[in-house]
Amino acid sequence: MKYLIAGLGNIGAEYENTRHNIGFDVVNFLAKEKDLQFSSDKYVFKTEFKWKGRTLILIKPTTYMNLSGKAVNYWLQKESIPISNLMVVVDDLALPFGTIRIKGKGSDGGHNGLKDIQTMLGHSNYARMRFGIGSEFAKGTQVNYVLGTWQKDEMEKLKEKISFMADAIKTFASIGLDKAMSEFNNK
Repeated sequence: MKYLIAGLGNIGAEYENTRHNIGFDVVNFLAKEKDLQFSSDKYVFKTEFKWKGRTLILIKPTTYMNLSGKAVNYWLQKESIPISNLMVVVDDLALPFGTIRIKGKGSDGGHNGLKDIQTMLGHSNYARMRFGIGSEFAKGTQVNYVLGTWQKDEMEKLKEKISFMADAIKTFASIGLDKAMSEFNNK
């Protein structure tokens, strides 16, 4: 059984360690845990590993955030992965820093990556894990905040949170969405 884990972010050194790239950070953590490297493939950087009899395909779209749907849809089709086995990892301004929210469907919440995935798939019935980045910015500075790097106090907590999210993904793939939601939401 295959699972597609799409960590959303933007490619390029200027986007590394930014709030908007938390999806990349989580799949990077999973790959590092297994001592894997990503390789360039169509629309993505990709790697995969086995977990409890499942194959987890990790992707980081190279299409930039606003066109993430193209990559996600392509790899779902190419690998014949059912929509129930897709998990998208994104940042969320509406959640306080460090809050994790897993859902099986829902709106894009104003997130351009989710909006594009919804457009490409034609629906919003897929699992997503949102990571709260908070909204500690002045009016008119949202883009700078989202594309800004983590503050020192956030960095200290981030590694633990990313590890927690990686565990949630493994739970999703091995035990299912409902168990992942009950075990990891709001913790």
